[in-house]
Amino acid sequence: MTNRITQLFNTTYPIVQAGMIWNSGWRLASAASNAGALGLIGAGSMYPDVLREHIQKCQKATNKPFGVNVPMLYPNIQEIMDIIVEENVKIVFTSAGNPKTWTSWLQDKGITVVHVVSSVKFALKAQEAGVDAVVAEGFEAGGHNGRDETTTLTLIPMVKEHLQIPLIAAGGIATGKAMLAAMVLGADGVQVGSRFVASEESSAHQAFKQVVVDVKEGDTQLTLKELAPVRLVKNKFYNEIQELYKTAPTPEQLKDLLGRARAKRGMFEGDLDDGELEIGQIAGLIHDIKPAAQIVADMMQEFEEAKQFVATL
Repeated sequence: MTNRITQLFNTTYPIVQAGMIWNSGWRLASAASNAGALGLIGAGSMYPDVLREHIQKCQKATNKPFGVNVPMLYPNIQEIMDIIVEENVKIVFTSAGNPKTWTSWLQDKGITVVHVVSSVKFALKAQEAGVDAVVAEGFEAGGHNGRDETTTLTLIPMVKEHLQIPLIAAGGIATGKAMLAAMVLGADGVQVGSRFVASEESSAHQAFKQVVVDVKEGDTQLTLKELAPVRLVKNKFYNEIQELYKTAPTPEQLKDLLGRARAKRGMFEGDLDDGELEIGQIAGLIHDIKPAAQIVADMMQEFEEAKQFVATL
């Protein structure tokens, strides 16, 4: 299919594999791109030299377009952006920061820029900053999220009402049916995270992948809103957060409990008790671990079948 997203990224399908920390290395990004989606390397979990290595390996593993997701809150952001330019990456997704800071700088170097938002307000700010497209992410999503808890079902049409540039829907999308629903609501494409965590090529620890497969409805919760809202699997660490909340903790006390490298311990190293396990609500609908190419193929087959079904109504 051809639309504004496939034309913008030069991909076969309007599907973006989300650039998730500790899950989205070069193997997953290249596999998603080779399957016709847009693969993203998650720079948020990489030191600059590691990011360079992943970009170079991805370039060797695919001749299709791929990009890098860059959370803008990291102190070495200039070095990361310089590496992206030096390694000739042509697509960058920015998040967790002001899009005005880097959009024109990247575009001047021939790079397509997409910004991730969680509200109409920030979608408009991103459009004003000149980004090429926006990802609007509902609070069903895993990882760090918006404070307003706006669902994808309501966020997408509200953003669409005010946006002129291409719109990518994210949050709770793991199937072709959900992809069709998001596009009916006004999205030009979809960004998929949790479903790709449970892929063979994901860099997540196998134990965490199994947790994703085992998660049921209600097993995740948005928490730590005083710091940066994040959706977590309810494990020992999550329960410790809830116990601390009973004491009306200060942000500093929450930071002390969180400590450092919790997400790495959980998702990358497989510490299922004391690690931070970030995944979306849609994990309750994910029941297996399979190749990224199969995930893309299944989504597109279901998308086409859903279109045909709707046409009979």
